[in-house]
Amino acid sequence: MAAEWICRAVRDGALEGEHAPALTIKDTMASPLGFHVFTHFLSQQSTNISAAKSQSRGLVLVALSRSPSFYLDLLSNKGLDTASLSNKIRILDCYSDPLGWRAHHLSDDIAGISGNVKDVDALFSSVISLGTGLVGQGKDRFCVAIDSVNEMLRYASLSSVSGLISSLRCCGQISSIFWLCHADLCEERVTSALEYMSSMVASIEPLIQFANGQRSNSENLSLRDQSFTKGKLHLHCKRRNGRVRVMFEEIHIGQSGINFTSISSEGELINQGLVPKVQFSLQLSEKELKDRANVVLPFEHQGNGKPVQIYDGRKSLTDSKYEVLPVQNGNSDIDKESSKGEIIYFRDSEDEMPDSDEDPDDDLDI
Repeated sequence: MAAEWICRAVRDGALEGEHAPALTIKDTMASPLGFHVFTHFLSQQSTNISAAKSQSRGLVLVALSRSPSFYLDLLSNKGLDTASLSNKIRILDCYSDPLGWRAHHLSDDIAGISGNVKDVDALFSSVISLGTGLVGQGKDRFCVAIDSVNEMLRYASLSSVSGLISSLRCCGQISSIFWLCHADLCEERVTSALEYMSSMVASIEPLIQFANGQRSNSENLSLRDQSFTKGKLHLHCKRRNGRVRVMFEEIHIGQSGINFTSISSEGELINQGLVPKVQFSLQLSEKELKDRANVVLPFEHQGNGKPVQIYDGRKSLTDSKYEVLPVQNGNSDIDKESSKGEIIYFRDSEDEMPDSDEDPDDDLDI
């Protein structure tokens, strides 16, 4: 459900007058599945663009951690014809020559030009040039994908990278943008800034989290191996109406690719078992539930076949209806209903003023 939500948001793009939806994909060493999730959304968006099912009419991929040939093979293995995608996808090669030492020019194939990561303004111009080369100068839009923000931060400052992403979001021709960030390789302020600019944050977490020393080394090694094939996708989505939606899904990496499934009950039981034990019970026992059900509230109209009379604290106790009868031979109504309790209110005196009948400010000289 979370993965489908992200695919729809990236596919549908932005409404008129709004910024482009932005997705941060974040992982850690405890669950290093971020690149698999990134390539999944990249393939899904490429398929939607190829089938003309997306607001985007093209896609610009900023390749920093992998070569353009890697992505061509990836799309080909997903069943996409790279020859037919030559007018739909452009790859800005920041992997082969990240500092732009060699001169490059625009080409007609998918792998476009090389970008200088240090020059953020030139990088922005290159992305816009490749995008407009695909969709033209009209109202058609294109999508932008960045495979590693960490590689950009190696050559540029956080303010420069944040400015680049913010400018791309504000560009009227960009329908959506998503990027990958390895949270362990950067400071907390970096991830906070990226999440602040995002409308969606997809965090990849381990399925089982436990404190140090709770398991043996052999179990730790087994769980570490599982972290390369299994994980949990935690989606934090900011909706247009201001509300926040949170969704979870399991991630499984197999020979056939990546699969997303709902959280299993087994995983929930494991997480419940890791809750530390406390010295008190958080739930009521059967006897406590029964005793609570037998408590009669003071203003609860029980009736029980008798006329209901509620003493409101204003009538005199000398009234015969409210006269307190003495207990005789131990056979009073209180003895018959000893399992129930009652609350009787006695006014201090007849001079006590009512609570709500009169204006409390009458005595003020206004």
